[in-house]
Amino acid sequence: MDLIGLLPSFGNFFYTIAVFVVVLSIIVAVHEYGHYIIGRLSGIHAEVFSLGFGPVLFKGTDRHGTVWQVAALPLGGYVKFAGDSSAVSSKDEEGMAQMSAAEQRRTMHGAPLWARSATVAAGPIFNFILAFFIFAGLMMYEGVAIDEPVVGEITPLPAGPFELAQGDRILAVEGVPTETLADFVNSADDMPAQPVLAYTVERDGRVMTVTGPHPRPPLAGSVTLQSAARSAQMQPGDVILSINETDIATFTELRELVAESEGNPMALRVWRDGAELDLELIPRRSDLPLPEGGFETRFLIGLTSGAVFEYSTRTPSVTEAVTMATNQIWNVIRTSLQGLYYMILGQISTCNLSSPVGIAEASAAKASDGLLEFVWFIGVLSVAIGLLNLFPIPPLDGGHLVFHSYEAIFRRPASDQAVRILITVGLTLVLTLFLFALFNDLTCR
Repeated sequence: MDLIGLLPSFGNFFYTIAVFVVVLSIIVAVHEYGHYIIGRLSGIHAEVFSLGFGPVLFKGTDRHGTVWQVAALPLGGYVKFAGDSSAVSSKDEEGMAQMSAAEQRRTMHGAPLWARSATVAAGPIFNFILAFFIFAGLMMYEGVAIDEPVVGEITPLPAGPFELAQGDRILAVEGVPTETLADFVNSADDMPAQPVLAYTVERDGRVMTVTGPHPRPPLAGSVTLQSAARSAQMQPGDVILSINETDIATFTELRELVAESEGNPMALRVWRDGAELDLELIPRRSDLPLPEGGFETRFLIGLTSGAVFEYSTRTPSVTEAVTMATNQIWNVIRTSLQGLYYMILGQISTCNLSSPVGIAEASAAKASDGLLEFVWFIGVLSVAIGLLNLFPIPPLDGGHLVFHSYEAIFRRPASDQAVRILITVGLTLVLTLFLFALFNDLTCR
């Protein structure tokens, strides 16, 4: 196996590791702080708050008696509460036996059930809260498109320059009316497959006909992570001129030729910043979520269509931002659960499951795409990690909540021996899934 070939193609190895550590540290710090602060407010004492595992690099003790430390292996973190024998909250039976009732109340295992459950659930909930503020903040910052076809800054295209100008209000394209921005975008399928079209616009109070680009040219708006296009080092703003020596003028033609390829290699002629270059890539089988639920398997190269000009935007209200951020969190959760369900049924590829290696590559790729893309990715990953921790598998938070549910139903805690056995089984399962996902990251390329 060519180990060098497994290194990320979008950056050097150390850059990838550094970005991954930053992403993971942010998400883990928020997750563990949720455990810590709710535990403290519930009367449970935290002995250690650790970012990372293994040898301690530096530490300090706060006025509450909690040791805050950074350890050498930045692959997670933990809060060790009073009464815990380990980072996975196993009970220190010998130590607990020597405590008074008041001292036991300050432990994770001696506190009331409501306090323990709230402390455990707080970690994933804080992950969702982090994602909520990221999504809402970015939506407020970037704004939402105004449903009016007013031309902003025009994207450079090889067929230009065009007579269409910034500030023009588009009334029609090739005679097809465009009362709204949605009309303009949707009109693409009704337009001739040619790079230059006739636009009817209103400019300075006058109506005139000018030349402009096709509403949906073969322009790369974004390049999907772990895709054929990213492996071929395509970039946002690239325009595909031809595929296997067949000239194309629209994104629809691009999509059709990729679908017909059935995974065979494709030779692309690409226009980038005024220069032409030749690339070769192999479309990959991809499992795409459908709006009505479920997945569709298709051959894709990993490009989304770019806009021919910047759309005018407005700042959404707080209510709109809250709604959109909440919907985004729900979409990530829904898509993740559906993906897992269909993988178990064997209806989509298990290559959709990634280990920290794949997440590290994705983190570095998003960092290279720009700050806003990188921050958005942190929000998505925070939701995914919060959801993962709610799975009913010991020693994940969801597993502990299952123990708490058992205690609430049967009015007694599960036996310490049963808890130890289930935690061991859970750790084995988690490790197995990790190794399987790692195998995917090394072979699904």
